[in-house]
Amino acid sequence: MKTMHQRMEEGLLFTDECEGLPEERLAAKRLMREFNASDPADTENRVKLMARIFHIDGAQAATFWIEPPFSFAYGSHISIGEGAYINVGCTFIDDGRLKIGKGLMCGPNVTIATVSHPINSDLREYMYTSPVTIGDDCWIGAGVTICPGVTIGAGTTIGAGSVVTKDIPDHVVAVGNPCRVLRKVSEQDMTTYNHGHPIDPADLEEERQLRNS
Repeated sequence: MKTMHQRMEEGLLFTDECEGLPEERLAAKRLMREFNASDPADTENRVKLMARIFHIDGAQAATFWIEPPFSFAYGSHISIGEGAYINVGCTFIDDGRLKIGKGLMCGPNVTIATVSHPINSDLREYMYTSPVTIGDDCWIGAGVTICPGVTIGAGTTIGAGSVVTKDIPDHVVAVGNPCRVLRKVSEQDMTTYNHGHPIDPADLEEERQLRNS
């Protein structure tokens, strides 16, 4: 017989009131409250809290950043790549596995769910998980909802307010509800920003000097 933890991991129907699951969620909520109430100037403490939330070491936790408030179910089912930035008000429901690649730029108020319920109302008390994967160097716009089972390819941009219900390939711009591919990332995107404004190497160098001054 499978354990409830195994049923969760394998996408089978499960409930979450046994095998220490309520205690795991309670511990996560306490860490969430502590993280969200932390001093914004005390980055060392925030890194320590992120290490505890995601069950990783401090060196790994120091390679990405999350702006409070941040909401999650367990924390331990989330992996986040180096250089990722997650803005305020995001909610990651991680009953299932959530894998976030390197260099993610995640706008405010993004919701990612890895768990759902049967449509059959007689079975609504049950849940099942479907993992979510976000590739390296993605940009997820403000207010996006990513549904269970979705994979978003590397280098892809998801427009603000989109609802992502199906897989999105690498290196595209996708928008809408439901989210659909609008176009591929183009050569023009490599040389311009903000509706055609040119990327000037001299301007970038000036910005770097300001940043390092």
